[in-house]
Amino acid sequence: MKKILLLLYACCLSLPFALGQELRAPAYPLITHDPYFSIWSFGDTLNSAVTRHWTGAEQALVGMVKVDGTVYRILGRQPKAYRTLLPSSEEETYGFQYTETAPAPGWMNPQYDDSSWKTGSAPIGDDPAKAKTRWKSEDIWVRRTFSFDQPDFEKLYLKLRHDDNVEVYLNGEQIYTRNGWNNEFEFIPLHQALVNNLKKGKNVLAIHCANTAGGQWLDAGLLTDAPDQQKRPVLTGLQKSVQLNATQTIYNYVCGSVDVTVTFTSPLLLQDLELLARPVSYVSFKAKSNDKAKHDVQLYFGASTNVAVNTQEQEVTAQQYTAGKLAILKAGTQQQPVLQKKGDNVRIDWGYMYVAVPAAAKPVQYVSEAPQALLPFTSPETPAPTALKAGKNLVLSTMVPLGKVGSKTKEQVFLLGYDAQYAVQYFNQNLRPWWKQDTTQTIEKELAQAASKYKKVIQKCEAFDGQLYQNALKAGGKEYAELCELAYRQAVAAHTLVKSPGGELLFLSKENFSNGSINTVDITYPSAPLFLIYNPVLLEGMMNGIFYYSESGRWQKPFPAHDLGTYPIANGQTYGEDMPVEEAGNMLLLTGALARAEGNANYARKHWKTLTTWAEYLQESGFDPANQLSTDDFAGHLARNANLSVKAIEALATYGKLAGMLGEKDTEQKYTDLARQMAQKWMQLADAGDHYALAFGKEDTWSQKYNLVWDKVLDLNIFPASVREQEVRYYLTKQNTYGLPLDSRKTYTKSDWIIWTATLADNENDFQALLQPVWKYATETSSRIPISDWHETTDGKSVGFQARSVVGGYFMKLLEKKWQEKPAIK
Repeated sequence: MKKILLLLYACCLSLPFALGQELRAPAYPLITHDPYFSIWSFGDTLNSAVTRHWTGAEQALVGMVKVDGTVYRILGRQPKAYRTLLPSSEEETYGFQYTETAPAPGWMNPQYDDSSWKTGSAPIGDDPAKAKTRWKSEDIWVRRTFSFDQPDFEKLYLKLRHDDNVEVYLNGEQIYTRNGWNNEFEFIPLHQALVNNLKKGKNVLAIHCANTAGGQWLDAGLLTDAPDQQKRPVLTGLQKSVQLNATQTIYNYVCGSVDVTVTFTSPLLLQDLELLARPVSYVSFKAKSNDKAKHDVQLYFGASTNVAVNTQEQEVTAQQYTAGKLAILKAGTQQQPVLQKKGDNVRIDWGYMYVAVPAAAKPVQYVSEAPQALLPFTSPETPAPTALKAGKNLVLSTMVPLGKVGSKTKEQVFLLGYDAQYAVQYFNQNLRPWWKQDTTQTIEKELAQAASKYKKVIQKCEAFDGQLYQNALKAGGKEYAELCELAYRQAVAAHTLVKSPGGELLFLSKENFSNGSINTVDITYPSAPLFLIYNPVLLEGMMNGIFYYSESGRWQKPFPAHDLGTYPIANGQTYGEDMPVEEAGNMLLLTGALARAEGNANYARKHWKTLTTWAEYLQESGFDPANQLSTDDFAGHLARNANLSVKAIEALATYGKLAGMLGEKDTEQKYTDLARQMAQKWMQLADAGDHYALAFGKEDTWSQKYNLVWDKVLDLNIFPASVREQEVRYYLTKQNTYGLPLDSRKTYTKSDWIIWTATLADNENDFQALLQPVWKYATETSSRIPISDWHETTDGKSVGFQARSVVGGYFMKLLEKKWQEKPAIK
């Protein structure tokens, strides 16, 4: 078994350790099911930081092991606890004085006379549904006067949410300034000297906020540290290694005289839709003695109810109950605003989270506020667990005794599940998750199934993981295989699986940390290789909604829509601009790839009229594209885009091949000849000497021609092999430390496109030369997030995007290898 992190540690078990590694993931997937139910570890060691949703919001999972009375933390950390000194609006409604006209100098000082200013209540903003004081101007000045007793604390934090630029003063002294905005509260530590700036009696918190674009918002408070309630020290378990597989992340720890293995399994097996759709992950703890003696071992597993909220100030309800053979904890928001929020950096706040464990394990389960969650496990006197049923920032806690543990391994499995009740809205109809199509099906039944089939599921996952690694190793080498493992769960879990009202499978992506679109065509396009390999039916599910949108008459343009809406609302395109050549080319190429994967053109036959409309559009407008966006829209508009032209040419050739599979030989000949003629003309217009240009007529430019990969992978052979050979030679002269730039305009790149470009290479050395910097980026990037597909090639930092499904494109080399070994049916 390969190891991703190797042991390099000092001898003191209570200290964090420096670890050597092979591939060090930017972030490690723990719980991965869909864009809402997705929890990650953002550090090298599992117990070094709070676990988070892929957006970065805290969703704490905490795991402890007690060995002969000594407690070790091995999973996560409790989020930092604060004590409120001056409440923000989600804690308490507060008033203030404000003006939208520039005040006289000294407006931030305590003695300033603000009697002529208006009176308002927080929060301040432009959203009439949320703001208690409306703000529509460019600037606002706020003074909040409050009384304060003598300080009895050492640290002070500013709790602040602002949109946009902000200046903050405490008793006339500036304590914080920032250009920009945040969309949730930040907890900003203030300099120690500012603690003394708070005075007994009257104080003034003064803020100037300037709106530069978009919305407006302002809310603030002051905090200090909550008192430590731990009754005994908690030691840090020693992490020896972490192993990242396609469906599992496995951590190995030493906790005194006991070795502990923590395994997170999200069984995303693409050929088993029932298992893929089941919203339940396994968290397994295995313990055995490392000194041949027997030791008393107890386990603690806690899950924050923040898993079920969008923001931490939302009230939740919780309960403990038994169902069949399971002891269960359940929590969800009080309001249950089903499908009422959409957008990018948002989390689910409807439905319910569940923690379950077999009742035979004799668990003790309870719900408490976060600061008290660990006390029943860590206190020498073991106080009785609390039984809260409502509140904020609660923790669902489970304690399980393993008894005496010797050299024989003992295991306890915890189940973490989520019942979203409704997953998406699809053309104004709310759709249940795939697993819940039968209204008699319940989450308790899903949990019971997961529990009873645990061993068989793990065996399936281990077999799949091993086969994926071996196949990728054979296709592209060790580093390539590791990149595929890194990408797998991220790519799959950026989708949700539902059935349309018409009975079609829908596998709908979210365009994570890009614009939040649902079912974006040019997100489906790069992610497709993964699904073409393991279950093409899911690729159909990524395309069905786009075809329906056109064929229902809701979308009437001669090219496909960019998207179906903003996740989770799929009522029609919300992106502000079309990508005509991009999306028409994408849909034709994807349909051709489906036919290659399935061995027939039946899917194309269903949609032949629509495909023909798109092919005719590309025949007219695809070869020399007008000034428009492509999938690399962050790079801006570009006319005469040579790579986009390649896409159109390859798409027309693919349409011709599909026509031949459907018996339309004349159409096949027409479009094959057309594509070849276009390819010859393209070579003339894009010729830049030793390479081909970024855009026709711009010989001093260059770009990755990643769209050319289909000529090779689909065996279209429209372009001479010399085109890709020349391009690869040129690319090898343009690489930076962390990869090949996307084109000559900037030094940033897209890692998915690099692997497509590397697949153009006809020899292993060239493929590896282009691949290795991508592996180096994944290993060394300082951007500790679910891997970003858009990064700087100079320093390896993320430029934007994270946790996106497009990393499914890493599987392009494996797809090529698979299809080489299994030739297409002629």
